[in-house]
Amino acid sequence: MSVPRSHAVSSVERWYVLIVMCVVYAINIAARYVVTTVFEPIRLELKLTDSGAALLTGVPLALFYVVFMIPIAWLADRSNRRNIVAAGLIIWSAFTVFCGMAQSYLQFLLGRFGVGFGEAGATPPSASLVSDCFPAARRPMALSIFALGAPIGAWLGADVAGRVAQDHGWRAAFYALGVPGVVLGALVFLTIREPKRGRLDTIDADARPHLLRTLAFVWHQRAAFHVIMGSGVCCLWGWGLVFWTPTYLLRAFGLDVAQAGAVTGNIHLVGGIVATAATAWFMGRPSLRDPRRILRTLAWVIGLATIPSLIAYWTPSLALAKVMFWLYIPAIYFFIGPCMALVLNLAPSHMRSMFTAVSGLVGNIFNLMVAPQFVGFLSDWFAGARGADAVSLRLALLVLAPTGFWAVWHFILAERTVAADQERAGCAVL
Repeated sequence: MSVPRSHAVSSVERWYVLIVMCVVYAINIAARYVVTTVFEPIRLELKLTDSGAALLTGVPLALFYVVFMIPIAWLADRSNRRNIVAAGLIIWSAFTVFCGMAQSYLQFLLGRFGVGFGEAGATPPSASLVSDCFPAARRPMALSIFALGAPIGAWLGADVAGRVAQDHGWRAAFYALGVPGVVLGALVFLTIREPKRGRLDTIDADARPHLLRTLAFVWHQRAAFHVIMGSGVCCLWGWGLVFWTPTYLLRAFGLDVAQAGAVTGNIHLVGGIVATAATAWFMGRPSLRDPRRILRTLAWVIGLATIPSLIAYWTPSLALAKVMFWLYIPAIYFFIGPCMALVLNLAPSHMRSMFTAVSGLVGNIFNLMVAPQFVGFLSDWFAGARGADAVSLRLALLVLAPTGFWAVWHFILAERTVAADQERAGCAVL
């Protein structure tokens, strides 16, 4: 497809936008998951049960995140996405600092509400901006690079935050992640320009979408429905397990906060980056321009990775558990970029923020609301009167681990109609 000169994208511009949005995503993930690293110190200071602490740390953020994500995405499909990303980043970073300053249960709760509100303006407009810098065939590669923010952010929230918390207390970990985010928000506003929407697509859509019409289009795109569900269940499986892993390591193997953060932090940093970079390279191959092959690959990788996720929480050996972590944790990064790109390619250009928001809505309900509460409830239930411990938490995690196979089922179903659905959206298979 030829691109009009006025709509052409310079190589410097497209890669600058991609790198900055990747950093924004990293700060997003770090601010979200720092609580998993300092979960036990917060729980002990506030004298909470596992389910009570999970309610405080996961649900408030998720509640505001999912409530505001749809209306903010609707706004992003109709207005300046750059401004929304910058404002959201500054808001959630400021509230991350507020969480560190909190002196009571209520104050920390309000802080997490604020983080959730700010983060609702992050991923949908960010992904939409990136999609207008790369053509459809290269979006799986570009969005896989964008997804590098996830392992970098998880490392910041686990290893770096764990060291800061061990040396200076859990509150300092929130300061270390919040202040840089405010500075980055100003950089986004000052250095990125808003691109023309849909400038690299076969269908030029300047229409401002009706909310109900967009949701109806999501439903009728059956491949989009199954990709969104598959991605959401991967969040339930992989990120749900990761949420509880630092606490599990503290209880089952007697590690301190810094040691537990280092176990998973290095895997997030090294394994996650290698897995995500390999995904970006793999998705850039000509043979992977066919979305059916992408879905087939996703099904195989997630299905195989589910097996070590079961072994990791079954074994009493820390050495074997670490090996299993290295096998399954990198896989939770493999699906992010390809699924995000598939969702964007299954949406007309004027509906992309909304499609991404629906995907994020499903993923974060599973990840931030269902998984923490489900595991916390099961852990308390298995423990009974003796109180939650390593044994009860291990049993709860072993119930969650097999859900990876559920995601595989959705990817297989999406493969059946993805080519036709993608063509309907204006991103035909080339």
